[in-house]
Amino acid sequence: MTKSDLADIYRDYIACLNRQDWPALGRFVHDDVVHNARGLGLPGYRAMLERDFREIPDLNFNIALLISDPPRIACRLKFDCTPVGKFLGLDVNGRRVSFCENVFYEFRDGKIWQVWSVIDKAAIEARLG
Repeated sequence: MTKSDLADIYRDYIACLNRQDWPALGRFVHDDVVHNARGLGLPGYRAMLERDFREIPDLNFNIALLISDPPRIACRLKFDCTPVGKFLGLDVNGRRVSFCENVFYEFRDGKIWQVWSVIDKAAIEARLG
């Protein structure tokens, strides 16, 4: 798979998330996906994303930086949203927050198999200040 092919698959994955097209998620995510060293499998990964959208109804994934080096992707995602209650243990309660998430993905069989994710919680804390 070329760098360009992998980047295109990733962009399609992000579009799938933003549409909340859960039946299509298996086109992009491996059945045995692992997130931050937790084996979730596709059903658990989908449940995690569905929960995110319940807790943040205006959630939208925006690619700020994308590096493709098959079989890996590195991405900086930007968010500007209004979580309805607590988010990362912080009392956000419908206030608008902006933050980034740095994520590394490893692909297997053309699908996301490993995910390592870190959210910039300090940016949210500063915004709530």
